[in-house]
Amino acid sequence: MTYTEASMDALRQAGDELADATVATLFERGEVGTFNTLMRYVSTAGAPLPDGLPDVAREYLQATSVPPAWVDWGEMEKARLFFIDNNVHISTALSFAAMPACYVVPHVAKLLSATHGLKYPSKRMAETGQFTVYLMQPDAFEAGSRFIPAAQKVRLLHASIRHHLKREERWDTAALGTPICQEDMIGGQMFFSMLVLDSLHRLGIHMSPEGAQAYYYAWRVVGAMLGVDQDAVPKDLDEARHFLDLYMIRHMGPSAEGAHLTRQLIDLYEEVVPGTFFDPIVSALIRHLVGDTCADWLDVPRTPWDTVVKAVPHLLGVLETIEDRSPLGAWALDRLGHVTTILELSSLTRGRVMHYAIPEQLKKDYGVPGTVPPARRWTPPAATVSP
Repeated sequence: MTYTEASMDALRQAGDELADATVATLFERGEVGTFNTLMRYVSTAGAPLPDGLPDVAREYLQATSVPPAWVDWGEMEKARLFFIDNNVHISTALSFAAMPACYVVPHVAKLLSATHGLKYPSKRMAETGQFTVYLMQPDAFEAGSRFIPAAQKVRLLHASIRHHLKREERWDTAALGTPICQEDMIGGQMFFSMLVLDSLHRLGIHMSPEGAQAYYYAWRVVGAMLGVDQDAVPKDLDEARHFLDLYMIRHMGPSAEGAHLTRQLIDLYEEVVPGTFFDPIVSALIRHLVGDTCADWLDVPRTPWDTVVKAVPHLLGVLETIEDRSPLGAWALDRLGHVTTILELSSLTRGRVMHYAIPEQLKKDYGVPGTVPPARRWTPPAATVSP
């Protein structure tokens, strides 16, 4: 598919018809509180839906209870193995590249500030980490797994944000398009897939084309379950590159919200890193993975570690050599990666399970003075952007 300014503009006006209609009905009937209360007990696929669940919610949950019929399960297994082999690197890329990339899109940073709260920076990171861990389990789409209910709830969460911002006239739809529109949902899918793969490359991780394609494919499946229009989404890595480049050229830039969210992210991970000596590595990793231009827009501080971080690919190369030459070493590194990822997630969630509830209202104060500046265009030095 060829993406143009006109086609991207059209995607800015589209939401998610099924989820939007479900949420609108829940609010009209005053059933959001009941839904949230009962859905706390629905956390695994195939579990019986509780008595008293609103009819419109029951219909939605039944309609979205299975993955798309076109899913290639062999490709999904390749993606899972790719994740196991690279889980620490992927977690690093999600935390220090994908999330800051969201913040470098001003209208997305504004929306995240309004909906997740600047006082609770761990919430979105915990939700994202938990969601990814659920996705990459071997039984992610089978009865008893946690991924499908999480995807169903996240889709309704997005719809509720659209509902609130439009109803309360807190979003300039004429200038910014529909909140969490199709363009932004596909953009987010690109951040968590294509940009993660770019970051692994920047870290010096060796990836097979088949593994990279499978990882991207898994996020296509995720996008479908979150309401992304499959007629519009890039089907392969080449199309994904074209979409991501155009999306970033159209929207990336500095904002007060983006800088504030980034500061919260840095502070959060500096708390996770033991002691204080290694704290600057957080800023250095972000700057290394998103590049100096984006890092400056986000007010990421420069530190002496900026130079040290550039040696990371060499260290990872040594570890990969051990992994390639020793089955025991490969097993040990995979287990270490799994444990590290779980410990990171545990630090963010503080041992809690994130429930992805529909917010009955959004906070009134964005927490950052001023508003998102008027949309402006960034002209890249070359035809292709490398985020």
